[in-house]
Amino acid sequence: MDLASTRSDDLAEDLSRFTDPLTGLGNRRRLIDKILRLVDERAMDPAPFTVGIMNIDGFKPINDLFGHAAGDEILSQIAHRLKSCLPEGATCARLNGDEFGFLLPLVFDKENATRLGKVLAEVCSAPYDLGDRNVRLSSSFGFSIYPFAGEDENALLESADTALYRSKRRGRNQITVYSEEIADQIKRGTQIEQALRRAITADEVEVHFQPIIDLSTNIPVGFEGLARWTDRELGFVSPGAFIPLAEERGFIDSLTEALLKKAVKVAQTWPEGMFLSFNLSSAQLVDPSTASSIIQILHRSGIDSRAVEMEITETAMMTDPDTANKIMNDLRAAGVGISLDDFGTGQSSLGRLRDFAFDKVKIDRAFVSKITDDRPTEHIVKAILTMCHGLDLLAVAEGIETEEQADMLRDMGCAYGQGYLFGKAQNAKDTCMYLETLGILPRGSSLNFQY
Repeated sequence: MDLASTRSDDLAEDLSRFTDPLTGLGNRRRLIDKILRLVDERAMDPAPFTVGIMNIDGFKPINDLFGHAAGDEILSQIAHRLKSCLPEGATCARLNGDEFGFLLPLVFDKENATRLGKVLAEVCSAPYDLGDRNVRLSSSFGFSIYPFAGEDENALLESADTALYRSKRRGRNQITVYSEEIADQIKRGTQIEQALRRAITADEVEVHFQPIIDLSTNIPVGFEGLARWTDRELGFVSPGAFIPLAEERGFIDSLTEALLKKAVKVAQTWPEGMFLSFNLSSAQLVDPSTASSIIQILHRSGIDSRAVEMEITETAMMTDPDTANKIMNDLRAAGVGISLDDFGTGQSSLGRLRDFAFDKVKIDRAFVSKITDDRPTEHIVKAILTMCHGLDLLAVAEGIETEEQADMLRDMGCAYGQGYLFGKAQNAKDTCMYLETLGILPRGSSLNFQY
């Protein structure tokens, strides 16, 4: 073999080491090599540059539904689109699967990184032609800026990956540029996760109960069970922080199971006719086993399933409406009531009332808070109540804080109310004492109460 042929073969082998065979883009090795070279160039005069990572949202179902050949075709189309709209001097690489990386030597700051991310997101959101069908996808981005987010290739890629993770947590089609604040938030999220997993195992997450009042009598007819957690090191952790985190990290089922077992045990001490209302998360409404798990817990506890109702939000239903509908139907068949929570905050609530079977509608506190001083809001609430009456649905107004609000809702024909006017959420023993003071439970019941 002559020298020219040997060099040609070596060059081809070298190129293959740096090239993604599917898309023709560079691979991770190529991107790292480019970053290393640029870091060396700017070591003496560290002018900023940007590293980015893009991930296609919901790409796995494409392979599952249409096959890997269709997935490969989409990845090739994405690569072509990215190459055509990246700025001069930029490098694009396919890192793995549906993840792409960028080196952007002339993008110096957060504003320009965000602006470019929006351009790339828009380009990638256009339909993909698969012959007999079109597919639409969104994408999420994470960017890191040298030298603020790292001074070497590993730190920059790690920071970009952290920013991408934050984008994924915020939902689809998001763009995040790395900052110390974001890193601290993610670090705290990890701390909360580890502490919460331990707390679930140790049975340290509690259920508190907020009364739901019959507005015609001002007597409680039930309670909503709400998660409360105070950690020995982190202190009080808001459910608005730890419940979404449990959903995202995949252990909401174990948390919900532990809380529901506690809640039904407490509810069994209440008088007959009083109900427990309990929230289901969006993650549970896409899991076909949810209904059977709940029904088993209720059966094992011995509680009458007709004394329990599950609250779900419209947003939670819309991730997988078919699965959500089956879960709801199975629960209702077992006697469990279903409430539509936060009514009025979704995009198509009237359609949901038509397509799904509910027993109650909870009017969101955003309407209740304005009902006494905003005429349009007053008319909206009147319309909701008229609709509920026509559909034989009970209405619960959330977030009632003043007598004036309660009086107006009562005059409008709202059946039930809930809010600080009637009481905040309390632990199980204090709830028992509250029912004693109202004469609903015998005096001294709380002395023998066991959680």
